Order: sequence, then C-alpha cells, then structure tokens
Amino acid sequence: MAKQCAICEKKGIMSWRLKKLRGKYNPTIKTRKQPNLQWVRLIDSGKKVRACAKCIKAMGKVK
Repeated sequence: MAKQCAICEKKGIMSWRLKKLRGKYNPTIKTRKQPNLQWVRLIDSGKKVRACAKCIKAMGKVK
C-alpha cells in the first residue's frame, strides 16, 4: 500500500517526457507520474488511510 489509493486503488503510471532535439521533440526520458495521495480518516470506520485527492473530494460530497 505504498503509493496506491486505498479506496480506488489508483497507482503510478509511466509516461514519456518530451525533450526538444534539433527542432523536433523526442520522447527520450521516461518518468513515473504518482497520484496525489493524502492521509485521511474514513468516516465509517475511523481508520487513517492514504487516499487520492479525487476520492477525498468525492467523500465530501456524500450526504
């Protein structure tokens, strides 16, 4: 559960970073994009988990 959302299980993805070389873009450098994880306390169980910002926003809208 290191870099993964506990609610929706979103995790990092690999992406290409474009680098300009002689007037053209070359997809030369691979980088890993990580989700925006925050510590949050769950309403129903009271446990602290790491959740992505999208899930935290959705939890605030539930009535």
